[in-house]
Amino acid sequence: MKKLIFFILVAGLAGGGGWWWWQSNKDEDIAYQTSVVTRGDLVQSVTATGTLNPVLNVQVGSQISGNIQKLLADFNSEVKAGQIVAQIDPSIYQAVVKQAEGDLASAKAALELAQLNANRTEELRKQNVAPQATLDASIAALHQAEAQVKTKEGLLAKTMTDLNHCTIYSPIDGIVISRLVDVGQTVAASLSAPVIFQIANDLTKMQINTNVAEADIGNIVVDQDVDFTVDAYPHRTFHGKVMQIRNAPITVQNVVTYDTVISVNNADLKLKPGMTANVSVIIAKRENVLKLSNATLRYRPQDAAPAAATPAAPRTRGGDHKKPKAEDAARIDRTVYVLRGDGANAKPDPVKIKSGISDGIYTEAIEGLNENDLVIIGTTGGQKTAMPPPPSSPFSRRF
Repeated sequence: MKKLIFFILVAGLAGGGGWWWWQSNKDEDIAYQTSVVTRGDLVQSVTATGTLNPVLNVQVGSQISGNIQKLLADFNSEVKAGQIVAQIDPSIYQAVVKQAEGDLASAKAALELAQLNANRTEELRKQNVAPQATLDASIAALHQAEAQVKTKEGLLAKTMTDLNHCTIYSPIDGIVISRLVDVGQTVAASLSAPVIFQIANDLTKMQINTNVAEADIGNIVVDQDVDFTVDAYPHRTFHGKVMQIRNAPITVQNVVTYDTVISVNNADLKLKPGMTANVSVIIAKRENVLKLSNATLRYRPQDAAPAAATPAAPRTRGGDHKKPKAEDAARIDRTVYVLRGDGANAKPDPVKIKSGISDGIYTEAIEGLNENDLVIIGTTGGQKTAMPPPPSSPFSRRF
């Protein structure tokens, strides 16, 4: 009997404690976290990374093999078109030219002899002293000597050209970005022309080659403004314009991108070739508009009905969805919850709005909201109503 009374007392205390704990959490006041609707500017952009390059970048190489005898330009040297920048040892090519000149002289002498023989045989034939076959043979020998002279002239011209290629000239006005050889180094041009210098035409005008994903390329058009930064100047924003959108796709690990060329004015020469640029292509801009935090678009009360699904975008050939352009963003309807009332009487009020562009942090509110409205982004306290029921006593199931 005493044990039964003891268990009843324990069960009563446990049940009372559980009921108090449940009620205290159930009745806890809900505290709303809000964000104020403000006015300001919004910029929607497409981000990418790219590399700064000179607009015209020429690799100066050698068409012949040999030892570098002289280098008349170095890193950062300013050069003019036609200026000598390097010299390859010409001694071997000079010897080949002399040999070709000798071969040509020998061929010309053979031509003179063949011409004399042909003339003599022709006179003898007129006198019926020499047979026709002898005349034909002498004329053929004359033609062969003429062809041999042309061959030797061609070989001489080739050797002269090779000798001229020992002197390397700058093809453009510009500045030497890099020098890839040293004096005394041997360059071999058997398969491809070895690069000696890399010359940029004008570093005051540069371009960024950036790869834009296929999902964003539809929002990019020529002459759009571009803001970008480089690691060398993290606190400075540079500007440019979209100059070209190339149609050739670049596929890396099934990711398709398109090369977008951005023109840059580098009058102060702060930007260097090869720098990595963090690019933001501005596709839409709004000034002095109502904007609200993106967190307000994600908030839903626990008892709210699920948000209506956004109608599917029209399908294109091949089954792809059309990506909404920035100018079509105003057609998107959203539901947000505005806090109405003061103190304990404050209640969330669902409001249908039309949203515009977004910069990833704030979204433009076109219709449905006023400046200084308090829009709910979350709650504290009242969310505990979803806790499990209070623990029951071990005897609740028995009795």
